[in-house]
Amino acid sequence: MEAAIKPETDGATLLDLYRQMLLIRRFEERCNALFMQGKIPSTLHLYIGQEAVAVGVCAALKPDDYLTSTHRPHGHALAKGVSARAIMAELYAKATGCCKAKGGSMHVGDMAVGMVPAIAIVGAGAPIAAGIGLSAKMRRSGQVVASFFGDGGANEGALHEAMNMAAIWRLPVIYVCENNLYGASTPVSQVIAVEHIADRAAAYGMPGVIADGNDVLSVREAAREAAERARRGEGPTLIECKTYRLCGHSRSDACGYRSREEEAQWRERDPLLIQSRRILAMNAATQEDLDRIEQEVTAEIDDAVAFAETSPSPRAEDALKDVFWEDR
Repeated sequence: MEAAIKPETDGATLLDLYRQMLLIRRFEERCNALFMQGKIPSTLHLYIGQEAVAVGVCAALKPDDYLTSTHRPHGHALAKGVSARAIMAELYAKATGCCKAKGGSMHVGDMAVGMVPAIAIVGAGAPIAAGIGLSAKMRRSGQVVASFFGDGGANEGALHEAMNMAAIWRLPVIYVCENNLYGASTPVSQVIAVEHIADRAAAYGMPGVIADGNDVLSVREAAREAAERARRGEGPTLIECKTYRLCGHSRSDACGYRSREEEAQWRERDPLLIQSRRILAMNAATQEDLDRIEQEVTAEIDDAVAFAETSPSPRAEDALKDVFWEDR
């Protein structure tokens, strides 16, 4: 089933969604430049091209809802409300980072805004999301948890066990597959026999929905319906967002496995381009308004970088603080 887009006439909402996507895009581009300058001491899995998925899903969540993320988490974190300052400081391995320099790029998050620190193990967020969903159901809190994973994660056993459990217990979970066509360098068509990953939902007795992962309104509508269903006690939904990363899998990936023609075709469907064209066509804003948002986003990122660069490094004596372990 494909998600339908309902007409959106609220210009302020359209601009807010655009701003969030632009913040993610410019944040990632700055991170890439800083990495190349040797200022970020780890590898990066950039989210460039997939911004509509994070923003669309999080637009359907409430502030006290939760999400679990992947090794490509910066966009999810920004969309859920983790500050650019806190994420940038974490990437710089500073004590003011959102995980106090104990996480780094692949483990950013902040429980205060419902962002479970990201889990780099492929597919491993799915059972944790089921556990959070079970907690919400038992507490009758009305909360929902969104669990992001990629097309590579769609073949992990933990994901299928988690979806089965969520389905039979009718847990308030939204499973969000970001199908960007490649698991690292492997085309999804070589490792998945069905045409759509969403088709697998039928095996668990949950709805399977396909959204245009490059159109923030398509994603938001699919996520809205899934969240409403979950809050009614009707259980989980699997949403497959068809998207494309406009960068390599990680900083060491030169994308030699895909053609420049394919990349050019997807650049024409850039999420920011789709949304900006929509805004201008609906007269929701002028190009001057979009330019002003660009300036505001640039200033926010400049501030985040300055904050990270002037923040203190972690102290050796704090290495075991906030770390849970059992002494046997």
